[in-house]
Amino acid sequence: MKLSMMLNYAGGFHAAVDRVVELEKAGLDVVWIAEAYSADAISQVGYLAAKTNTVEIGTGIVNVYSRTAALMAMTAAGCDYVSNGRFILGLGASGPQVIEGFHGVPYEKPMQRIKEYIQACRMIWAREEPFHMDGQTVKVPLPAGEGTGLGKPLKIIKPGQEIRKDIPIWWASLMGLSVQATAEVADGWLPIFFDPDKFQNVWGDDLKKGLAKRDPNLPRLQISAGGMVAIDEKLTGEAQDKILDYSRPNAALYIGGMGARDKNFYNTICKKYGYEKEAIEIQDLYLSGRKDEAAAAVPREMLANSNLVGPKSFIKERLAAFKEAGVTVLSVNPVGPDAAKTIETLKEMIS
Repeated sequence: MKLSMMLNYAGGFHAAVDRVVELEKAGLDVVWIAEAYSADAISQVGYLAAKTNTVEIGTGIVNVYSRTAALMAMTAAGCDYVSNGRFILGLGASGPQVIEGFHGVPYEKPMQRIKEYIQACRMIWAREEPFHMDGQTVKVPLPAGEGTGLGKPLKIIKPGQEIRKDIPIWWASLMGLSVQATAEVADGWLPIFFDPDKFQNVWGDDLKKGLAKRDPNLPRLQISAGGMVAIDEKLTGEAQDKILDYSRPNAALYIGGMGARDKNFYNTICKKYGYEKEAIEIQDLYLSGRKDEAAAAVPREMLANSNLVGPKSFIKERLAAFKEAGVTVLSVNPVGPDAAKTIETLKEMIS
C-alpha cells in the first residue's frame, strides 16, 4: 500500500511544496493537486516535479471540458516528461456550475466524455497511427462541413524521448454507471467518503459489473482512499472525537450543500451508507444556512470509519480494513505537529 496526500495550501503554495519535499523523505509516495477554478493544477505539477525526486504527482482532478482530448494527452505527456515518469492523470467531470458558468462549455455526457478522453489519451501516447476518433463527444479531425476542412490526423511529436504509453489515468467517479466505467477502463479510482466496512453498500455492485468487463491487459484497478491521520495512545473518547470533529464542516458542505436538493450525489452516498435520516437533516440544515448544526449532525461512525484517528492498535485495525477493501493508495492528511513522523509511522505499519 502506498501513501498519498492532497497538496495542502495552508501557509501558501511554496510552503506546501516544502512540506511535500520533507514528507517525500519520510516516505510519501504520491501527492495529488486539485484544480477547481483557481490557479491551474498543471503549472503546480511542473514546479513540484522540479522540487522533488521520487514522489508521484497526480492531478486530483482536472476536468474533461476545459481542455480538448488532444491537449489533455499532450499535457499529461509533458508532465510525465518533466517529472521523469512520475505523473498520474486524474480526471473528473466537475459540474455544470463550473463547466457552463465559468468555462462556457455545455455540460453534456460527462461519463461518455471521460471514457472517450481515456481512449484518446492512450491512442495518442501509443503513436501507432495519426490520432483520429469518431466518438460521441470527441470527433477528430472535425467532420465534413465544420471548420475549414483543412484538418488532418496527426501524431503527437515526441518531446525528446519516447512518451510513456501507460501513463496512469485515474477517474474520480461517484455513482452508478460512472463507477462501472471506472472499474472497466481506468487505471485507478478516486472515491470520496470511502468507508472500507460499508463501501460495498454504495459501490459494490457497480464495481463488480465494471470489473467483469475489464480488459485483462489492464493492470489491477487501483483505489485511493483515506482521510485524516492522527496516531496517539491518548486519542480515545473525547480526545478522538475532537480530532474527528475537524472533518465535520467539509463533510457537511458536501452532504448538505453540493448540488441541488434533489441531485446531490454526496447526500446519496450518505444515505446508501445507512444514514438516510442524518443525510436529510444535514441537507435541510445546510441549505437553510445553519451550517454549524449541519456539521454537528454528521454521523460520528461515518467520520471514524473513513479517517484514521486513534491509538496505534486501532490504526492497525483500520489499515487492515482499508487493505481488505482493495485500497492500494492510502490517502492521508496528517494532523498534529510532526507530519513527517506520522508518515514514517504509517510506512512502518504498512510495510
